[in-house]
Parts: sequence; structure tokens; C-alpha cells
Amino acid sequence: MKTVLLRFLKDENGATAVEYGLIVCVLSLTIIGGISQVFNSITWLFSDDSSRLANAFAP
Repeated sequence: MKTVLLRFLKDENGATAVEYGLIVCVLSLTIIGGISQVFNSITWLFSDDSSRLANAFAP
């Protein structure tokens, strides 16, 4: 039983999967935050009534 427990504690295969999972999580949060900022910037750009860009796309 002791050898099985020591072998389990020395095994690092699961740690690699956890590290990759954390990297994917941080990257996805960064991408979602970036998309949110871009959406807010585009909304602000087109919301100004005196903007030439807003007037160019007005019907």
C-alpha cells in the first residue's frame, strides 16, 4: 500500500493537464474581455449623433 501511495504522489501526469486547463481558462477570459472592450468601443463609435461615421451609415 505504501508503494502505491508513493507512486501516486510522484506521478505528475495530472499536474500537466491541470496546468494546460489553467492556461486555457486564462486565455479564454482574456479573449472574452477583449471582445467586450471592442464591442463597447464600436458601440460608442456609432452612437455619437454628430459623428461622420454614424452619419455615413445612416439610412
